[in-house]
Amino acid sequence: MLSILEHLDPDSDRIDLLVDLVDRLRARRASDHDYARAQVRTLAQLLKGHPGQAWALRRYLTRLLETRRHTSLYSDVGILSNDGFFTELKKRIAYRILPPALDDLYLSDTLDRVLCREDDYQWIRAVPNADWLELFDVVANAAPPDGAEQESAESSRARRIVLAGLLDAIRTLSCRVCALGLEPRLIHAHMEIEEVDSPFLMQNIEANKYLDDYGRLMCGEVDTMEDARHLLVMLDQCEAVVLKIRSKALASGTSVALTYLLVALTQSIDRLRKLLFLVDTSGELPSAPTVDVETLANEATPPTEPPTSLRRAAAVDLAQELAEAHNTKYEVCGLLRDNIDLLARNVTENASRTGEHYIAERRADLRGMFASSAGAGIIIAFMALIKILISYQHRAPLIEALLYSINYAAGFMLVHVLHFTIATKQPAMTAARIAAALHDTAQRGSSRRQVDVDSMAALVNKVFRTQIVAVLGNLATVIPVAWAIALAWYWIFGTHLVNAVKAEHLIADSHPWHSLALLHAAIAGVWLFVSGLVSGYYDNKAMYTRMGLRVQQLRWLRRLLGEERRARFARYVEDNLGGLMGNFVFGVLMGITGTVGYLLGLPLDVRHVTFSSANLAIGFVGLGQQVDAETIAITFLGIALIGMVNLLVSFGLALWVALRARKVRFRNGFRLLRALGRRLRAAPLDFFIGPRDLDEAAVANPRGFK
Repeated sequence: MLSILEHLDPDSDRIDLLVDLVDRLRARRASDHDYARAQVRTLAQLLKGHPGQAWALRRYLTRLLETRRHTSLYSDVGILSNDGFFTELKKRIAYRILPPALDDLYLSDTLDRVLCREDDYQWIRAVPNADWLELFDVVANAAPPDGAEQESAESSRARRIVLAGLLDAIRTLSCRVCALGLEPRLIHAHMEIEEVDSPFLMQNIEANKYLDDYGRLMCGEVDTMEDARHLLVMLDQCEAVVLKIRSKALASGTSVALTYLLVALTQSIDRLRKLLFLVDTSGELPSAPTVDVETLANEATPPTEPPTSLRRAAAVDLAQELAEAHNTKYEVCGLLRDNIDLLARNVTENASRTGEHYIAERRADLRGMFASSAGAGIIIAFMALIKILISYQHRAPLIEALLYSINYAAGFMLVHVLHFTIATKQPAMTAARIAAALHDTAQRGSSRRQVDVDSMAALVNKVFRTQIVAVLGNLATVIPVAWAIALAWYWIFGTHLVNAVKAEHLIADSHPWHSLALLHAAIAGVWLFVSGLVSGYYDNKAMYTRMGLRVQQLRWLRRLLGEERRARFARYVEDNLGGLMGNFVFGVLMGITGTVGYLLGLPLDVRHVTFSSANLAIGFVGLGQQVDAETIAITFLGIALIGMVNLLVSFGLALWVALRARKVRFRNGFRLLRALGRRLRAAPLDFFIGPRDLDEAAVANPRGFK
């Protein structure tokens, strides 16, 4: 490092030497943070021993600050642009492939050369604040060889340059918050804002007044000025509006655009607070949100002026934040993580509410679920017939995929319209319901941890037995109905619905180890999970866009249905849009997977437990009902495994997404299993077929069973 300092030209504004110096500080391995800490301390000691080099570095850094524009660094880095989510996403993807052209005139672009590695922020944060402050003090307090007058001029010029950039950034951010706060979609989400003075507009008025007073203070026109407390109150009100909108969105729905707007507003308000704390002249403002007061205890020297020490710590925290934001500014995952959380929460929240209808509480409810599932089994048997007939037409692959998709989608949507139940559709909904219950128990705290685990065991038990009954209901009708259809075809047309080769193929497709049945069942499980997300998304969209009101405003629909029927139809669309779209998308995915696999030369296909059962019955008739017992047993085993994979994959993915959307982690798996074991031992019959009574307390508390 000494050789770099010796070649330093104090009057140069070239960035090369700073790049080399920072390269000596960073670790060669991303995880070697001890090396970075040692190098920062070594540089500080080296500058202490060479005052001339310390002054040269100070003069060089001052020159860099003088010749570059600061505002964009403080107002743009780490804050989403106004372009919108999808434009920002496209830009980030494009810039990761081909970075944008940089201009050394801007300090923010200069950082691209200094912090050129995406993990630089990690070693910067790993160095203690006390070490950074010590290094800063060594450089800032370095005395020039030409006397104190030049030292004073250098310090004053550097401070004015940085201060001007901070003030310009405050004005820019305030205008941005005002513009975002007056966006129509935000006003639509919080209409109360039209009834009072908008805090987003008022904070801009306060910010301009504050900055004007600050300008007069810098020019010497006034000796004192008011602090930014009024402006901070306005920012608190702006943040309160953002929190209200986020809370209301859970009930009224949201969109990617609204979520992006709320994230950009939150980031801008947070940055405004930090900049106001740094430029405050009164020393009486509340500390910046990110300042950790424990870092002050680790400073090299005890602070004599608490406000100044807090401001120094806040400056280091802001510098570290800017470094991380700069390194991750083209990160796609970060953009998705920051902007999809509210939408994911809404999607899973709607799936959770739907999931409540898939959980039977009592034996009477289980009987209703069995009847509903049995109805779905009848429709699926006819869907299996139609698929076989489509395959006999030998259409072009894409036409065949389209016909398969129409068959599946129409059938699944008919199941939904008739209020029937497909067993494998349940997990994507019930998993969200379980995640919601986990979130609720987490909110209640740890004092009732044992009760919470028992309550969760009660819910899981309900889901388990409801799922088993639904599967049995599907199979109870799909197998005999498919068998009857195949026999009726033979009696009517004199030939089997499928020939012997086709029949053997239908049965062999469910073999658990001689075929790819389990892999294809996992693919079907993924599609079941995706359809659950689609259902939640469109339920959220129906609420957010007031779909029922929009449908009810269609004039041609009034002429077609009349006023009363139009209102009922509008309510039905709003309440069932998610279910219809989820079933439609699931049908399309089921229909095209095999064709996509064929076109790509990949072993892609789907296996669904109910369709595999129908194919077994049709294949059994096609072979003249002459199938050995071993083949039947293995095929039934394969169908059982297909159903298990369908359920586990869709349930596991749905539960994982729902837990992440609610930011919940559940680490009591073994305790939950023990609670389920206690319920099984206490009341084995009720564990599988449910209680008769309506006593929910007895259902929720297994220790109440005799």
